[in-house]
Amino acid sequence: MPKNEITRRGLMLVLSSPSGAGKSSIARELLAREAELTMSVSATTRPPREGEIDGKDYHFLSKDKYKEMVEEKAFLEHAQVFDNFYGTPKEPVMDALKAGRDVLFDIDWQGTQQVSANALSDLVRVFILPPDHDELERRLRGRALDPEEVIQRRMADAASEMSHWAEYDYVIVNEDLEVAINEVQGVLHAERLKRTRRVGLPEFVNSLIG
Repeated sequence: MPKNEITRRGLMLVLSSPSGAGKSSIARELLAREAELTMSVSATTRPPREGEIDGKDYHFLSKDKYKEMVEEKAFLEHAQVFDNFYGTPKEPVMDALKAGRDVLFDIDWQGTQQVSANALSDLVRVFILPPDHDELERRLRGRALDPEEVIQRRMADAASEMSHWAEYDYVIVNEDLEVAINEVQGVLHAERLKRTRRVGLPEFVNSLIG
């Protein structure tokens, strides 16, 4: 460690957005640019798909093990999606934060509310918005030749997700992808400098005071 590097606690960076706002592209580029940032690995009760690796893509659990972890409050957030269950194991995230590493979450507003209730002081919440209604619809229509009712359901789901924007610490409008990536990166860099996260500051300041 460089002589003047101050040890810090990591943070949890949550990205949420409606479908089509570019969240996945932003997350992918952040992970490529930020060596201290890692993606949270969720647990699931669904069986692995071809090519998926346990511990890398997901932590694959039996339903009994999943229920046991829920009872032990071992998840930061968890939910049922159709017939399968998903959750974010708490222990590996907390170990990463203690070691000064940051963890990226790609979750919706409901998951964010659960994480907020369990670890608010470590959390940085960023909501990504599309530039306007017409552009959002264009992006959703551009994904596939889906029936009109499917498009309208996606638009309704997007509206529901966007109604929770005020529950986030930062809101970024993704009109230009590179600009949006830089803005999220700026949030990350600023949050790393927060006094409360820089656990090595007292020792460093005392060394200056002598």
